[in-house]
Amino acid sequence: MELNQSKLKILLNKVPQVTIFFWIIKVLCTTVGETFADFINFNLGFGLSVTTIIMGLAFFFVLIFQFKATKYVPSLYWLTVVLISVFGTLVTDNLTDNIGVPLEVSTIVFSVLLGVVFLLWYLSEKTLSIHSIYTRKREVYYWLTILFTFALGTAVGDLFSEQLGLGYLNTGLAVLFINACVFLAWKYLKLDGILAFWIAYILTRPLGASLGDYLSQPKANGALGLGTTVTSIIFLLAILVIIVFLAVTKLDVTVKNEMPQTDEPNRNKKNVLTQTIAVLCIFLVVGIGGYIELSNHISSTSTAASSQSIGSDNQSQANKLAGQLTDFIKIENDMLNNIASNDFASAKKGADDLEHQWDAAEPKLRKLDGKAWTQIDGTVDIVLAATRSSSPDASKSKAALNNSLGTLNDANHSAATQNDSSPTPTPAEKSQTEASTEKGKSQDAASHNKLAGQLTDFIKIENDMLNDISSNDFAAVKKGADDLEHQWDTSEPKLRKADGKTWTQIDGTIDVVLAAARSSKFDTGKSISAIYSSLAVLKRENN
Repeated sequence: MELNQSKLKILLNKVPQVTIFFWIIKVLCTTVGETFADFINFNLGFGLSVTTIIMGLAFFFVLIFQFKATKYVPSLYWLTVVLISVFGTLVTDNLTDNIGVPLEVSTIVFSVLLGVVFLLWYLSEKTLSIHSIYTRKREVYYWLTILFTFALGTAVGDLFSEQLGLGYLNTGLAVLFINACVFLAWKYLKLDGILAFWIAYILTRPLGASLGDYLSQPKANGALGLGTTVTSIIFLLAILVIIVFLAVTKLDVTVKNEMPQTDEPNRNKKNVLTQTIAVLCIFLVVGIGGYIELSNHISSTSTAASSQSIGSDNQSQANKLAGQLTDFIKIENDMLNNIASNDFASAKKGADDLEHQWDAAEPKLRKLDGKAWTQIDGTVDIVLAATRSSSPDASKSKAALNNSLGTLNDANHSAATQNDSSPTPTPAEKSQTEASTEKGKSQDAASHNKLAGQLTDFIKIENDMLNDISSNDFAAVKKGADDLEHQWDTSEPKLRKADGKTWTQIDGTIDVVLAAARSSKFDTGKSISAIYSSLAVLKRENN
């Protein structure tokens, strides 16, 4: 009776046989995970957070049908893998870009989580084999493991390829070499098959991502420049063709067993444990050693670059990126000019150059000041999404660029201060505040530094209002206007006493900002113009 009840709970194995087709589709799915996420984020302009929510909902929706199935269905299974690859990638990207979690921390956390899932899976089921996914519990463990492998693969791949400057091509070649070694160890050195499978499964994520970036990134980045749209379409079609082939031939369907495997052969347990420990030690030594070596190289180049740009040891800890951002300011200024001229083709080319140079400089800049780099990286992502949109909006693009330029200029400014020169203003600041700037020059001798350092809170509020405008969150813009008015009125006695003439000048620009933000018929262009006129004066006096 008990045996019959057990048999009723047994399902057909719901994952495919591990054939050459399995690994081909796995790499293709990983590539799509990288390029399709970029397509939605940048080309459609949804942004990282919205893209993550959309793909997360899609993944969980499809996963419900995957759990309801009673056997392996190629189209359903691989659609789930594609979506989990996209979602797993976006989870790590959100932790890095939106929350500012260092990739080192993400790597450690996801490694621990993956290890815990493997441990619980083995303690519960006595096997980690994907050839025995017959029960609902094993299926839960299986998909949870897959999610963490993608998240971990993303963290490790980005850590070495981007943050440590190894590059996507070199990272891909390194991963390919490691996978080849794993295959040879399994083939000739009797490495446990299940252990070899999971190592390869984790490492094919950075391999697929490297392939995706090599195909989709601009030629200026040393890639083929196919773009995320074309690359995603090519790989999705390739996946579709292989899935149809497998659905017809059933080459990857596992034959149903009467009872699921629950135990590995006792004679292999000690050997597998020894192999697992040995593999972990090798990866820790190689990984940590490579990390230290690449970090030391970046540190030496960063120190040299910092000393060269500043020319002394007097650079403050708060301005570690001072003088390092001039090239990016120039690119974004050129993009702003292109958009003002309605030349969106040139603006998109500028976005390619910006992305290429920003990615190339990431290891050095991130090493100098990871917190500031993360902040700037967020504004650069918004610029790329706005300018690459299939239907670019001039107002959104200008708002994104002005916001990014404000952040870049702030981080870059201290070098100019130390060298007794002024930071390069944006074209918007030039055109919108020329009169007030000229007037301010005549007052500088008398009022210089009287309000310095006292206007930071107001600059932050106005920058937040710009972000809200770029997100079309007009309710938040009006709330920001309320906060701006309240804090400005509260600070009036102190600031007015310090420099009444300058206070009056700033007060006039803030009044224009409040009027534009609170208008019953909100005008994005007027609001952006008003805020940047005010920011130009605030930043000048605050510095």
